Amino acid sequence: MYVCLCNGISDKTIRHAIRKYQPSSLHHLRKIVPFGSECGKCIRQAREIFDEETAVLQSNFINVA
Repeated sequence: MYVCLCNGISDKTIRHAIRKYQPSSLHHLRKIVPFGSECGKCIRQAREIFDEETAVLQSNFINVA
């Protein structure tokens, strides 16, 4: 599904970037994936995806350790 219509960014693109680069903040993620630079309506959905993926990454780290 498209998260950012202005820049054509999908949830898969955001999830892939989070898994690959493991950004520490939404601001850092926005430097990697150009969303939220036009109208800004996508930032809330991108934040939700960021929170979900970060939680998954943290739980995977805890399970491995």
